[in-house]
Amino acid sequence: MKKNTLNWCYAQNVVAAFVPNAEPKNKLDRRLSQAPLQRTIAGMPNRPPRLELVFQKYDPPLYFVTFNTHRRRKLLANRRVHSCLIEFAKLGEQRGIALGRYVIMPDHVHLFVRGGIDLVLMQWTRMLKRSLSKGISAGPPHWQKGFFDHLIRHSESYSEKWEYVRQNPVRAGLVNDPDDWPWQGEITRIEALQ
Repeated sequence: MKKNTLNWCYAQNVVAAFVPNAEPKNKLDRRLSQAPLQRTIAGMPNRPPRLELVFQKYDPPLYFVTFNTHRRRKLLANRRVHSCLIEFAKLGEQRGIALGRYVIMPDHVHLFVRGGIDLVLMQWTRMLKRSLSKGISAGPPHWQKGFFDHLIRHSESYSEKWEYVRQNPVRAGLVNDPDDWPWQGEITRIEALQ
């Protein structure tokens, strides 16, 4: 670095540390330029590279997904929303995305989904929410931001999660027997890897 005078601001010194000979061309060009490290971070994939090894072991991956309504409003446990979920799942099968077991509760949904390594779960969930919104008669907003997901690693974990999901309507006092809850089912039979 040739210049290191008081008229350089601290930010320019930081840039100069990352980019040798990074001198401003004029007084207006004294803003902090993007350092190479920042460019690398901005271009990172959705998953850290080491996770590719994990996903290869569970290819195709099986996810347990849960998402909630906005402010936990009771909007979902009805025939129209259920039909929208089934229709969305059937369309997904054509693209290699299998929606397995699911339970629609009044204010949230639990489901199991399997897709290829290229499945972008965030995008798929956003599209599912949009589809389910068509069956909700109340005005928006319908959904809490985000969702919860868990990679199912073996059949024991799958069984445990399903039993938890299946008992949800009983724990909520909506039915005495989980088989009596009408807003549940299985679109595609999914088996977890051993």
